[in-house]
Amino acid sequence: MLTVVAFIVALGLLIAVHEYGHYRVAVACGVKVIRFSVGFGKTLVRWKPKRQHPGQDTEFVIAAFPLGGYVKMLDEREGEVAPNERHRAFNTQPLRSRAAIVAAGPIANLLLAVVLYTAVNWIGVKEPVAQLARPVAASLAEQAGLRGGERIARAGFDGALEPVQSFEDLRWRMTRGALDGRDLTLEVAGEGSTAPRQLVLPLSRIEAKDADAQMFRKIGVIAPLTRPEIGEVMAGGAAEKSGLKSGDLVRSIGSTPIVDGQQLREVIRSSVDGSQPLTQKWQVERGGGAMSIDVTPEVREEGASKVGRIGAYVGAPPEMVVVRQGPLDGIWQGAVRTWEVSGLTVRMMAKMVIGEASLKNLSGPLTIADYAGKSASLGLTQYLVFLALISVSLGVLNLMPLPVLDGGHLMYYLWEGLTGKSVSDAWMERLQRGGVALLLVMMSIALFNDVTRLFG
Repeated sequence: MLTVVAFIVALGLLIAVHEYGHYRVAVACGVKVIRFSVGFGKTLVRWKPKRQHPGQDTEFVIAAFPLGGYVKMLDEREGEVAPNERHRAFNTQPLRSRAAIVAAGPIANLLLAVVLYTAVNWIGVKEPVAQLARPVAASLAEQAGLRGGERIARAGFDGALEPVQSFEDLRWRMTRGALDGRDLTLEVAGEGSTAPRQLVLPLSRIEAKDADAQMFRKIGVIAPLTRPEIGEVMAGGAAEKSGLKSGDLVRSIGSTPIVDGQQLREVIRSSVDGSQPLTQKWQVERGGGAMSIDVTPEVREEGASKVGRIGAYVGAPPEMVVVRQGPLDGIWQGAVRTWEVSGLTVRMMAKMVIGEASLKNLSGPLTIADYAGKSASLGLTQYLVFLALISVSLGVLNLMPLPVLDGGHLMYYLWEGLTGKSVSDAWMERLQRGGVALLLVMMSIALFNDVTRLFG
């Protein structure tokens, strides 16, 4: 139920803001707006405000099908217009006014993202400290000299280092670097009298096409530092059968010293020989005393490989920090994050077009609904971050030069501005058909990806 409510609220807000951008600029330009609709299909609610802007008699509608909306304006191309109202028709407006009205929807979504990111910065959010677990063996992080336990103070590209506020902040920078093919410089905080040191994560080597778990495994930085502690133990699982209990602190497995929860998870995953589990001797601390336990994991399939599982939560919660910005810094960082996410979205779309990025990155309504529910269950700030991300995506997507989108109309106006002639009706019809076909292909791929992610 939470997923459905969170999804409807998200769609309703983002669509309403988008259409309000078109509506408000249309009114400011003197265009008469006939209807403002959030959703398509059967009308659920309709009303006309008693007080409207001069020359306006707009009907506001909430319709049954929420995947979209529209602002219907007076236009001679869509019906007869009385001579005394011709100056209020959209098609009679100067080029700059028409372009501003069309661009206002996507811009409204981008401004909403700034507001949402700013709100998160002001409220503050608890995130793991940027202290690293032991890196994956033979990964970029291990090759760069990371061994686990390092606290990252600053990071950046091309020598421009900025403070790292949390592990999530570091993950975001690694994502940008991997997808853009840029190396990330890390500054490891010194301990005691030890001076800080710098090292470079050569992210340009991995040629990432998907921002997924496999990308972070190649980088080697998967999780923040956690104590190698056994948490909740599942009844009937390998941990319970072997005698492990919640609260056990693992010191070593075989001859391998265990220093953090991520390393412990990796050792458990690799405790298989082909399709057979490997029984290993664990040294654990329990109640202040040391003891030795033989542990035999269960073998589970994960894609094309087989990995070990013990049926228990592995690793204590990481050290947390509240990330919060001041009034002005919060606004600035909100604008910066919106710009960064927009830029990354544009580059990913371009890479998908030329085949440098996987089409698996396209997501549809099922994935959005799933993430809406998950983020809402984590709290207000996580839900606001989700809304901001989707708002950026909606704004950028609508600026794409596809004929059926706002960006397509802006391309028409660019042509008109350069040539002094509007696009002919014949060409308009051809472009609209092509745009609809391409959009249907994109929607089909996105829906296929949704089904694969959720049910595959």
